[in-house]
Amino acid sequence: MHAKSFEMALPKRNVFVVRFAIIFVLNLVEIYGKIPTTLEGPFKPVTVHLDESFRGHAIDLPDTDPRVQRNVVGFEPEQISVSLSSAYDSVWISWITGEFQIGDDIKPLDPKTVKSIVYYGKLNFLLNYKAKGDSLIYNQLYPFDSLQNYTSGIIHHVRLTGLQPDTVYYYQCGDPSIPAMSEIYQFRTMPISGPKSYPSRLAVVGDLGLTYNTTSTISHLISNQPDLVLMVGDVCYANLYLTNGTGSDCYSCSFSDTPIHETYQPRWDYWGRFMQPLVSKVPIMVVEGNHEIEEQVGNQTFAAYSSRFAFPSKECGSSSPFYYSFNAGGIHFIMLGGYIAYNKSADQYKWLEKDLAKVDRKVTPWLIATWHPPWYTTYTAHYREAECMKVAMEEILYKYGVDIVFNGHVHAYERSNRVYNYTLDPCGPVHIAIGDGGNREKMAIKHVDEPGNCPEPSTTPDSYMGGFCAYNFTSGPAAGKFCWDRQPEYSAYRESSFGHGILEVKNDTHALWTWHRNQDMYNKAGDQIYIVRQPKRCPVEPKVSSLVGL
Repeated sequence: MHAKSFEMALPKRNVFVVRFAIIFVLNLVEIYGKIPTTLEGPFKPVTVHLDESFRGHAIDLPDTDPRVQRNVVGFEPEQISVSLSSAYDSVWISWITGEFQIGDDIKPLDPKTVKSIVYYGKLNFLLNYKAKGDSLIYNQLYPFDSLQNYTSGIIHHVRLTGLQPDTVYYYQCGDPSIPAMSEIYQFRTMPISGPKSYPSRLAVVGDLGLTYNTTSTISHLISNQPDLVLMVGDVCYANLYLTNGTGSDCYSCSFSDTPIHETYQPRWDYWGRFMQPLVSKVPIMVVEGNHEIEEQVGNQTFAAYSSRFAFPSKECGSSSPFYYSFNAGGIHFIMLGGYIAYNKSADQYKWLEKDLAKVDRKVTPWLIATWHPPWYTTYTAHYREAECMKVAMEEILYKYGVDIVFNGHVHAYERSNRVYNYTLDPCGPVHIAIGDGGNREKMAIKHVDEPGNCPEPSTTPDSYMGGFCAYNFTSGPAAGKFCWDRQPEYSAYRESSFGHGILEVKNDTHALWTWHRNQDMYNKAGDQIYIVRQPKRCPVEPKVSSLVGL
């Protein structure tokens, strides 16, 4: 008998009981059905090699593509985006007004000439709240002949406060005195923090770029209807271009004589326009990657990254846009910087200690950490490149019971078994490298455990951060070696393909992770597993209330 017909045959007082039982059974099937769980692990390592037929169009969208062209006039807002504050009751609205300039003779706009105002409310015809914010411009300057300087449009950041959890708000941004206002957009706030309260779907994407593969990734991602987008670094790859707009997959190969590593900053504007249909309604949280370094005159770095995005740094006690934290329902996210000092005497590490000590796992049972360069990768690309960061920070993240780690950087997909210090550990986090968003650089294909692929140790340290920490393994199957001679037991699944991931936290112990390949149908999973927490088996460092006020 069909469930609905069965309900109709029952007394009304029993209908609720039956509905509850059906939902309960379906949830059990979903959780304990055919999808594997980490409780069944560690799993035997699996490798899926690159399918050359699905390489796709790994070339950038041209500036003539209508999706990246400016379609506003005057000081009307464009590149509109939403990002989260540290808690559900506030969000940031960001946008740009005015046109960028690039050339030898640029005249920066004055941010004071355009106001930063957002009207918002629960009804699209009644935006009865008003918030004011700040604005800025940034420059990318090169003191060399023939290199063109850049100055941005006016970048606005406005924080909306006093919001209710899990609620749709409508908003309109701009300057009403010009007038130059946007259309009306909407977003949904995060649910209240608690052990039974989670956003439905969290999308994770890395190394995105702005290629035809990128458009496929974002199309798939949108079809999964995420509530939040986590961007794990390497945003638009503007640094693969000279200032005259000439691009290359291999910058150092094509432009070996350039006096400084140039960037073509309009690629940032193109990316912001392309992403607006998604991020104007779905919050995006970003952490910096190596392609955001973008050195310019005076050794200044990260100007575009630091200026274009709003970060909840001040709200969470951080003094930097390179590391911060926030809550999304019962999840506490820690966003760390792989390209800023991370040793135990550095400000980032001190902040991390304080932030972790304040996490109440009874309120936010899930603890997820994100940074760009992975600690656990078996690809030759960037192998053990972030070892010094791992040496500095892995112990404290393990002590406080981080459940999942998301990284990018390596242009492929890899999921680990639970691991700590290169050893299988049922209480270690699951590391997921998902730097397969679709950028124009080559896909990572080679593995270090394959004959002839193990790099010389001296070649592995990150050139920007420096330092050497990646020594030979001292124990286990790879003792005395720099690489394993087979896929390491901590590597559960790896595949060279473009895609994105979706995390669905079901309750305080179960979260469904699904990796979607671009070449598959929207409803097909390339890799899928339930990540299961075991708080009784794996007790974590308790919250230290005395540190809350620090």
